[in-house]
Amino acid sequence: MKKTSWVSKLTSAMATGAAAFLLFSGLASAHVTVNPSVAQTSAWQTYTIKIPSEKELPTTKITLKIPEGVAFKQYQPLSGWKITTEKNDSKEVTSITWEIDGDNQGILAGQFQQFNFVAQNPKTETEVAWDAFQYYSDGSIVEWTGQPGANSPHSITTISEDPATAGNAAAGGTSDGHDSAGTAGTATGDNASDTATDGKKGNDDTTLGDALSDTVTGQPNNTDSDAGTLKLQQATLIVSILALIMSFLGIALATRRKKR
Repeated sequence: MKKTSWVSKLTSAMATGAAAFLLFSGLASAHVTVNPSVAQTSAWQTYTIKIPSEKELPTTKITLKIPEGVAFKQYQPLSGWKITTEKNDSKEVTSITWEIDGDNQGILAGQFQQFNFVAQNPKTETEVAWDAFQYYSDGSIVEWTGQPGANSPHSITTISEDPATAGNAAAGGTSDGHDSAGTAGTATGDNASDTATDGKKGNDDTTLGDALSDTVTGQPNNTDSDAGTLKLQQATLIVSILALIMSFLGIALATRRKKR
């Protein structure tokens, strides 16, 4: 009977640890992200923000802060969503908000939504961080403002004079094949001459029309993996292993006490 009890406890502990790992690793990959993660200096870039709903409640609003040095230009309208912007004293857009409108229930549990907008990138190489605020129907807010590796990290875009090289370095030497105005990959259409696939800087005079024609198709990029997510998943795995070890130690101590 003691052996059966010991095996039962061991099985239960392993199941608990595995469930915890799956839960936390799932949450680690369900971040609010802005794509592309690498873009051309000075380019008029079409960006896509992807919002998953992690809670068992609908997401009703999302606010995205426009990073310093990035010039917001236009957004793509979407049925069921009211879109507003805030400006500073210089009439520059500092944030954009998407909020449910009419009969729209929001982004339900297990769903995600994507919104497109156009902005002009900084003229010099840098990294821009996209702080986002996700509002749920119960009034709770998730602030996606942390550094990579945090529980709620902000998304980062690397602005480079040579996005093809920067993109390959980030991906371990392989291109992801997704194309957008001023991003790494094989260029198509009107933007072919402006995409830096040969190590040269793209044309700084990319027009708004070029950028809009590149992504207003409803099929934006979906590259969610980044260094921050990977680190968080690794940390979660370590925590789960430690939890299993502690469970084993507890079972061993309990068994010894029973024998005494």
